[in-house]
Amino acid sequence: MAPPEMPRGESRHPAPQATAKEAATAAARRIMEAGFTAYFAGGCVRDELLGIEPTDYDLATDAKPDEIATLFRGSRGVGESFGVMLVRVRGRVTEVATFRTDGRYEDGRRPSHVRFASAAEDAQRRDFTINGLFRHPLTNEIVDFVKGQQDLNARVLRAIGDPDARLREDRLRTLRAARFAARFALTIDPATALAIQLAGEDLAGVSRERIGGEFRRMLTHETRVRALELIEEWKLDRATLGEAPSAGPLIRVAAVHRDASFATALAAWQLDRAARYGTCSAPSCETWRDRLNLSARESSDLEAIGQLVAVLTTSWPTLAVAGRKRLASRSVFASSLAILSAENPRLGLEIGEAAAALSKQHGGLAPQPFVTGSDLIGMGCAPCPRFKPFLDSLYDRQLDGTIASRDEALGVARAEWFSH
Repeated sequence: MAPPEMPRGESRHPAPQATAKEAATAAARRIMEAGFTAYFAGGCVRDELLGIEPTDYDLATDAKPDEIATLFRGSRGVGESFGVMLVRVRGRVTEVATFRTDGRYEDGRRPSHVRFASAAEDAQRRDFTINGLFRHPLTNEIVDFVKGQQDLNARVLRAIGDPDARLREDRLRTLRAARFAARFALTIDPATALAIQLAGEDLAGVSRERIGGEFRRMLTHETRVRALELIEEWKLDRATLGEAPSAGPLIRVAAVHRDASFATALAAWQLDRAARYGTCSAPSCETWRDRLNLSARESSDLEAIGQLVAVLTTSWPTLAVAGRKRLASRSVFASSLAILSAENPRLGLEIGEAAAALSKQHGGLAPQPFVTGSDLIGMGCAPCPRFKPFLDSLYDRQLDGTIASRDEALGVARAEWFSH
């Protein structure tokens, strides 16, 4: 059998994988050599102009999907009706979209139809001027039909064309506006800000998955405080969270680590919002889980952090060594302590110092148990509801140092179990 034919542009001994920019440039060069126009488009152009290294590069072209398919063997459409193709060049996949103009948006997300068009028309269909820029891949010339470079230099977020029309086409753009404004330190064009607030009332119709994804991008970035300030200022919390609008200090959100998880940032936000109403309890975790399409792990951590902050606040001073070690060894302890410290710095410092001292004790905060269920069974103890509380009791004594070795623990276990 003959060996399979290699895709055009690939060899049997391919060179090391190219960078995203190198791959996109190579794809653009091939498109241009075939007589078409090809530009870097959107976010990669914006990021380069801001001095940020883009994570990927998208291309926009006047070549139609079938022409792209001819140029790049093995390419595939991910939205051919919208002119979007994925091509592989130099070991990387690049998204290539045909210039288009969009028809009427009837579902608040996608146009009912598209028409392939010019680069100028394609720029006009995009959301914000800073995202409507093109760049020639070989000459680096900026191609700007929407005054995006001017707004980028002035640090202004402005919708392209009519702000009301642009934001009602895809209502998720209201959340994207908060993310872009926060991440790139932009002021918001007044007409765009007004349109955001009006369009935000329709966010209830956007899928929970898309809303959760946008919040995940916002809250896992170090600019999360500014993003949430805008969410609350524009009252987008009403439609996204299903709660009464609320705005105020975000001291707990500001206190979490810059690389904090999504669940940690969410928990801090919940507690900031709860504090405005004079209550220690956070809003319903179930509601936020459903509204933001949280994973099981995210939902579990969100609830655990809220509960641990409350326990540390009210119970830490009265806990014995074992109880303190159990709390300090929990995976959400550091996040919970950071949030608690924002509202009660003195208690946070006290708990942090105590936990650090406990961690230096022999065995640390969470040593392996001296006695396990298998050990009890090996002694002839029949599994029953007594197992867990009995093992917990033995482990607590191990944590506080009352039992110092495995042999001692086994002796205590044998004596106590059979004494009942």
